[in-house]
Amino acid sequence: MARQARYEAAGAIYHVMARGDGGRDVFEDYRDRFKWLERMGEVCEKYGWRVHVYVLMGNHFHLLLETPQPNLVAGMKRKWGSGDKNRQPRLWPDCCMLRDRCLSEVVA
Repeated sequence: MARQARYEAAGAIYHVMARGDGGRDVFEDYRDRFKWLERMGEVCEKYGWRVHVYVLMGNHFHLLLETPQPNLVAGMKRKWGSGDKNRQPRLWPDCCMLRDRCLSEVVA
């Protein structure tokens, strides 16, 4: 059965969250976090996203982000999908770091 398409809207604010596969850590140390934030900045610049707040925990992360254009899916694919060749930190050399696709809920 196919997944339901994500809701996208211009000006929407989303809570985006993802956990590490098997409960494993997504970030090993500050270098992984800095690399993740740097890449997130690139995606935000490319797609015009505004991150209002973020939390990077050891095995998961949360974002509250706004999309001026309806481009959440395109940006998420770029950041966490096949379009991001740098998505695995050092501790994930040969497998996907995220348990499943990212959760995204519209909050405003």
